[in-house]
Amino acid sequence: MEGTLAACAMVANANGIIKPEEKRKMMGYIQRNEALSVYDTNEAIKVFDKYINDFSFDLEIGKGEALKAIGKIKDKNEAQLLVRVCCSIGAADGDFDNDEKQCVREICNTLGIDTVQFGL
Repeated sequence: MEGTLAACAMVANANGIIKPEEKRKMMGYIQRNEALSVYDTNEAIKVFDKYINDFSFDLEIGKGEALKAIGKIKDKNEAQLLVRVCCSIGAADGDFDNDEKQCVREICNTLGIDTVQFGL
C-alpha cells in the first residue's frame, strides 16, 4: 500500500494542484484492488496525506521519500499496474499534463520499466 499511495501522491502533486478527481481515482483504485481493499480507507488517506505533506514541506524531500517507497515494489506485474494507475490518476482531471507525465517517467525509472510501453 505504501508504494502505491506514494506514487499516487507524487502524480497528484506533480503540477502543484491536487484535484478532487485525482483523489477520487486513487480511492476508487484502492477500493477495487484485491490486495489493497483490505486496508481501511481512513488509513489509506492518512498514508496519502503523509506523502502530500512531505511534498508540501520540501519538494525534493517529498520526491525522495515517495521514490524510496515506490522502489520497494519488486514484482514487475505490480509495477506495471502501478504505472497504469499513475497514468490514470494523471488523466483523471481530463489533462495528463507534461509535469504529470514526467513524474510517471521518474516512477518508471525507479521501477526499471520502459516508458515507451506507456506512451511516455
